[in-house]
Amino acid sequence: MKGQQGSNRISSGVIAAVSVAVVTVGGGLAWFTSQSSNTPIPSNPSGRIEQPSQPSTRQPANEQTPNVYWLRSTDKNVTLVPQPVRVASIRPNQPLEAAFQSLLAGPTEGTDSTTIPKGTKLLGLKAENDEVHVNLSEDFTSGGGSTSMMGRVGQVVYTATTLNPKAKVYIDVNGKPLDVLGGEGVELQQPLTREQFQKNYPL
Repeated sequence: MKGQQGSNRISSGVIAAVSVAVVTVGGGLAWFTSQSSNTPIPSNPSGRIEQPSQPSTRQPANEQTPNVYWLRSTDKNVTLVPQPVRVASIRPNQPLEAAFQSLLAGPTEGTDSTTIPKGTKLLGLKAENDEVHVNLSEDFTSGGGSTSMMGRVGQVVYTATTLNPKAKVYIDVNGKPLDVLGGEGVELQQPLTREQFQKNYPL
């Protein structure tokens, strides 16, 4: 009987040891499974990598279509007419710079004209705080009477304010403020706005 009890104790001890081992292994597997199920969390940054596509959706908001203003003769006078210019905008002032490059190059088709002298160059342009500063080469002041002078000033003012019609325009020639224009001595009161131009310098 004692032998049987001893064997029973041994077998129960063995069973207990095996049970502990099973629990231990099972716990280890459960821990490993939980860790392996958590491993996708570090891979979440891959989800963030997809988000750089968002800037491309914002880029169209930066795209602007400025207008270049030409002169068109009517029965009674001359009017300023806009022509849109498509620009792939990257830098803040790039749309206006492109507009002025088109303006200084002159009209390519149609009956519209310009009184800005050929050879006039854009030396600088800066637009901020509702102000636009345009620096042109000295060619801008050459040739033409008062009507021609007012026409070219109107073209510059309206083109400069195409993206902000309320902006104030400062026109410089070779870095100096343009106070008197042309041989007839047309005085400019700067800054110039569209409203002021229409009132004081009618075409």
